[in-house]
Amino acid sequence: MTTLFFNARRWLCAARRVPALALTLVVLALAAPRAVADGLAPATAGAESAASNALFERYDSGGQYDMTPITVSQLEDQLGRPDLQASAGKGSIAVLYPNVSEPFRSAFIGMIQGIEERTRLRVRSYPVDARFDAAALNAQLRRSCTKVVIALGRQGLNVAASLDRSIVVLVGGALLLSDAEIVNLNGISLTPDPALLFARLRALLPEIKRVIVVYDPKKTEWLLRIAREAAREQGLELASYEARDLAQAAQTYSAQFAAADSRRDAVWLPHDTTTVEEGTLLPLILKQAWNSGVPIFSSNVLHAKKGALFAMSPNNVELGRSLASSAEGAIAGELKKGVQPLRELHTAINLRTASHMGLTIGHGQQRTFDLIYPEP
Repeated sequence: MTTLFFNARRWLCAARRVPALALTLVVLALAAPRAVADGLAPATAGAESAASNALFERYDSGGQYDMTPITVSQLEDQLGRPDLQASAGKGSIAVLYPNVSEPFRSAFIGMIQGIEERTRLRVRSYPVDARFDAAALNAQLRRSCTKVVIALGRQGLNVAASLDRSIVVLVGGALLLSDAEIVNLNGISLTPDPALLFARLRALLPEIKRVIVVYDPKKTEWLLRIAREAAREQGLELASYEARDLAQAAQTYSAQFAAADSRRDAVWLPHDTTTVEEGTLLPLILKQAWNSGVPIFSSNVLHAKKGALFAMSPNNVELGRSLASSAEGAIAGELKKGVQPLRELHTAINLRTASHMGLTIGHGQQRTFDLIYPEP
């Protein structure tokens, strides 16, 4: 039986332009030389048979062309596979993730797990660092028929900036802290959606009417636009105060805690490296909140461990699933524009802080939280 040297990767890339009926015709066309070789064709096909054999002899050393031998019968079997039928023509998804050590590596592996669980497309993952070869990576993505790249983390995002313009890039697993960073980007930030933070606040403390936030407009204005709309929808007043440096932020917090009403006001700590600086400012905020009784909640789960009433953190596997859905949408021509805040979240509660505020969190309510501090 005649053996064909079939470049599977090139065929799959071309298949994105060939409908299912055309794939059947491809099989039938390729089956003709097999019929000749098996003696099933009429004698008048002899010349065509010789020409076909001569053509295939040109590829006898096809290993250098990245080809693998395959019979027409095997090709038919391959084309009939349900997973190939489902993904033919759609290409593959590439995931770029930072080549980092634990515990950060586990977070990205969780995202990749979610991506692979959600999509039926081929997923190829590439650990990247500052030494990556842009030309080699672009070549590899072309060979893999890559249609969408999911860039995880800051390093993944940096690498994605050097990719061919024909490839759609979705960002995920990275904190984006300014309008300048999110311009022309699409995907999901690691910043929790303010709507979910506010909903949890209302569930815990329904008497709260006003949320105070101190922010640097150069870093967090895009998030404040979302937060203002979320607050209006939930009947909350969002009192936002600009602070462009550490000193101004410290002064603003002191003034707001002094004037706040612990029965109706709460303070939100967003991801903002100016106004929620970890070294000196965060301890000051926590101390003022403890002394005044004004509840604080945070976009950073570590703050719940340190004394915030509650906070939220990424659910990495669910984030991966959402990114896979977005990637499939992009392939289908339904790309959701812009960077969205994160809605796939775990929530942490600090029971010591709650008790200090006179708030009782029963066992039933505790089960609605993924993390509890102090740890039992």
